[in-house]
Amino acid sequence: MRISVIGCGYLGAVHAAAMAELGHQVVGVDVDERKIAALAAGHPPFFEPGLPEILTSATATGRLRFSTDIADAAGSEVHFLAVGTPQAAGTNAADLRYVDAAFDGLLPHLADGALVVGKSTVPVGTAARLGARLADAAPQASLAWNPEFLREGFAVKDTLEPDRLVYGVGDEHAASVLDHVYRAAIEAGTPRIVTDYATAELVKVAANAFLATKISFINAMSEVADATGADVTALADAIGHDARIGRRFLNAGVGFGGGCLPKDIRAFTARAEELGRGDSLAFLKEVDAINLRQRQRVVDLAVEALGGSVFRKRIAVLGVTFKPDSDDVRDSPALDVAVQLTGLGADVVATDPEGIENARARHPQLDYTTSTREALSGADLVVLVTEWREYRALDPVETGRLVAGRRIIDGRNVLDLGAWRAAGWQVRGLGRP
Repeated sequence: MRISVIGCGYLGAVHAAAMAELGHQVVGVDVDERKIAALAAGHPPFFEPGLPEILTSATATGRLRFSTDIADAAGSEVHFLAVGTPQAAGTNAADLRYVDAAFDGLLPHLADGALVVGKSTVPVGTAARLGARLADAAPQASLAWNPEFLREGFAVKDTLEPDRLVYGVGDEHAASVLDHVYRAAIEAGTPRIVTDYATAELVKVAANAFLATKISFINAMSEVADATGADVTALADAIGHDARIGRRFLNAGVGFGGGCLPKDIRAFTARAEELGRGDSLAFLKEVDAINLRQRQRVVDLAVEALGGSVFRKRIAVLGVTFKPDSDDVRDSPALDVAVQLTGLGADVVATDPEGIENARARHPQLDYTTSTREALSGADLVVLVTEWREYRALDPVETGRLVAGRRIIDGRNVLDLGAWRAAGWQVRGLGRP
């Protein structure tokens, strides 16, 4: 099919490349000239495993091109809206200016029978509002809402081989068009849910709210474990065997971050309040509070490990991205911990395999290095806050030869505490005795 993708940030760039990889003719459109130039050259402006390869291969076939002119979307049968919905300044609500601007810009270029498909995460009610505008301004076209469920670090696989497809549609025609777009996934047996606009919008934010709640639940249990001497990891293993609960996302640590979960649960809460149902989602405020509290707990553990003060102590912070296999530092717990320790007077040296440039753009006051050995050298304390594979695989004996003091805070509960303690390390985790 002929497809346009409006917005070529993280979501849009991956979606455009994946659709072309599946055989569609795709044009990606964005107002950012530098971003478009980079994508056209096969160089995504962010780190995502597997994306450079499919970007290069799809561009080479001629099925994928990029443009800064939305008029180049004309003639496409399907138009995906994939622009960002950040948290609005001064409020918890989502900022829909980019969605509205992209939608308005697309209206003059819609052919008869064209389908506009929302991919962006939006407050419930947005699709109905845009559908009404579409009916007035371009009645020859129709609207669907098709939420994304991408995990950073696995976005290419999640697009090519999704675990489910959700269509929010107003008519059968829209569903049949989306079936054609996703034919490969459907033939592979991917579950397909066809529903109304509101339900499709809620699926995305409800999924994120549930995952955030599960993470904050186990982090709350880690606080209780610290107070009682229990081991939160063994606790998670035990309750995770219950099929009604499951073990995934029950890993206590410094908490969640990134460009989705924090702002999505806040926007969900704000929308519920607008609908007069604020009490229904009031618990999400505590989910958010628990999550933010974990960052302070790691800082407190660092202060405790260094005898009550981090002033002028050299601290190696391992990781600045919010998760491994990503260069995303938006609302990153790891970067927040580094900033807080610096504010307390510590000499922080932060390292990360992919996220340093993005971190430096946000917090240039920190000292950074791409070398793990350099960060560890002479450190009075090590704080592991992003569970990159290379940090999980550190040898405690070899690492001990580099540091000034064998003290480590395991902010992700991923280290073998016995092995590190046997090598002479003082080790602290969250909710681990």
